[in-house]
Amino acid sequence: MSRVPLLPGRKRPLVFAHRGCSSLAPENTMAAFKKARECGAPGIELDIHITADGKLVVVHDDNFVRTAPPDNNGNGKKPEELSYDEIKHIDVGSFFGPEWSAEKPVLLEEVLEEFCPDMYVDIELKSRKTKDDPLPVLLAETLKSFGEKVRTAVTVSSFNPFCLKTFKQEWKKTQCTSSAGKAVDISTAIIWCTDPEVPWILRRGFGRILSSCDYVKPIHKQINTFSRFRFSVFEKRPVIPWTVDDFSLAKKMINAGCEGIITNRPQDLGTFKN
Repeated sequence: MSRVPLLPGRKRPLVFAHRGCSSLAPENTMAAFKKARECGAPGIELDIHITADGKLVVVHDDNFVRTAPPDNNGNGKKPEELSYDEIKHIDVGSFFGPEWSAEKPVLLEEVLEEFCPDMYVDIELKSRKTKDDPLPVLLAETLKSFGEKVRTAVTVSSFNPFCLKTFKQEWKKTQCTSSAGKAVDISTAIIWCTDPEVPWILRRGFGRILSSCDYVKPIHKQINTFSRFRFSVFEKRPVIPWTVDDFSLAKKMINAGCEGIITNRPQDLGTFKN
């Protein structure tokens, strides 16, 4: 089976700043993404939910309890239960430090407009739905509206194989083409780890079969010589492990054949920068 190439033309190894440069600024905020750019990171990774009024907001958790003050966290509601007008006033910076209190949740389109195509972006779909999911549909529509600005600069990933499969189907419906008239596709990746929150059947990468993804994003602890060979050589799926914050470990994984890494500390991976 042919795979959609992962960010062709981008220098290897690929380096994604996890939720932006989340070691120096509050995660998934514009400040963290700008900090990643300042550090020389060629790419960023972020997470998206769909709001109650149909917008794509950048946030990791199922609510804002962890990253916002108790009196300003959306009353513990999910992003899907709040409009963006409600979400955009939530303080998602002061948990990292009082000087970041002005940081608010941003929309995906704001991030894409600011950073693409100069930087590449891994968009992680956060959804637990197995059918009738509006999130991947809206993402496909949003990316289509940006045209070539993002088609060569984005990749899409998720723990949820059903969500990922829906995105692939919706993207193909757009019949997107480049200025040269050639069809343009976007690579997708399944993510996994052994966390109890991940359904047991998906903890070893089985979601790659259900989603027909193009590359894989396992937690780095689940990558060894055998698994890397199986995924990248036998199945021809590039491996991008997460979250690798130690330079020596990053170098070891790249030398072992991983095509890139996801890290909270792009500022420490000097020799991997473009």
